[in-house]
Amino acid sequence: MKKTVLSILLGLISFYGYSQSPEDVQKQIDSIESTFTYQKGTIELRNGIGKITVPKGFKYLDATQSERVIVDIWGNPKGPDLSLGMILPENQGVLSDKGYVFNIQYDEIGYVEDDDADDVDYDELLEQMQEETEEANKERTQQGYEAVSMVGWATKPFYDKDRKILFWAKELKFGSQEVNTLNYNVRVLGRKGVIVLNAIATINDLPEVKKDIHKVLNIVQFNDGYKYSDFDSSVDEVATWTIGSLVAGKILAKVGFFAILLKFWKVLAIAIVGGGSFIWNKFKKKKEEEIQPEVISEEVEKKSDEVQS
Repeated sequence: MKKTVLSILLGLISFYGYSQSPEDVQKQIDSIESTFTYQKGTIELRNGIGKITVPKGFKYLDATQSERVIVDIWGNPKGPDLSLGMILPENQGVLSDKGYVFNIQYDEIGYVEDDDADDVDYDELLEQMQEETEEANKERTQQGYEAVSMVGWATKPFYDKDRKILFWAKELKFGSQEVNTLNYNVRVLGRKGVIVLNAIATINDLPEVKKDIHKVLNIVQFNDGYKYSDFDSSVDEVATWTIGSLVAGKILAKVGFFAILLKFWKVLAIAIVGGGSFIWNKFKKKKEEEIQPEVISEEVEKKSDEVQS
């Protein structure tokens, strides 16, 4: 995987270093985008737990293609259950500079009881999460990555008890990044686990996500036998997690890992450095100063080795 991502990175670096034409850049992007086939309508999820109905103004990328995006384009390690597909605005691609993508996953953690939903103090929980994030930064910086700060709620957690849907959004800051990251989370509770929808964008994209979120919340429908109301206490496992711990993020780390680091094609660089943007900044300044591809390549190689170690 490292070789694949690095090859793409170096190719893009070379391309940017020697091409001054925005039209050529767009042709490159369009060429990659043309390899994807999107769907609309109602789609059965491949694990049989349910279906999604693609809302008007959106499109769906199936699980196989979505995993290709996550691994080969966004630069994440391969692993099981990376995606059940992606949902994104109709006029946007997975390589778009602006906008967002919701990745769909499923975690069979058991039946999550929601008795605590009305009792969670989300202000107190936020303070706890901020403290834990700062504590985790000690190991993160020792490994050579930028520190991450949880700025606060971009959207305060809300649980729809009737529909069994929990959603919230965090604003995160990676190192010295000028623009903060938006991490938007949706959990749909079922009989044996939760369907996970995670979106990553910049904080500047929050108004657009908020405008569309009511459509996204309605896309998931569990099949009979997997619905929350199908729970059978005599045979089903009750999760040790609650509404509060879902928000706290003490689980689902494996399914949310990439989302906190990456945003579409420009984050090929972020995938390598774990949150940095040194390559992208150099791209942005290409009209102001000459790019030295061989220097950038050495830095990419070094950071790539750090991520893979």
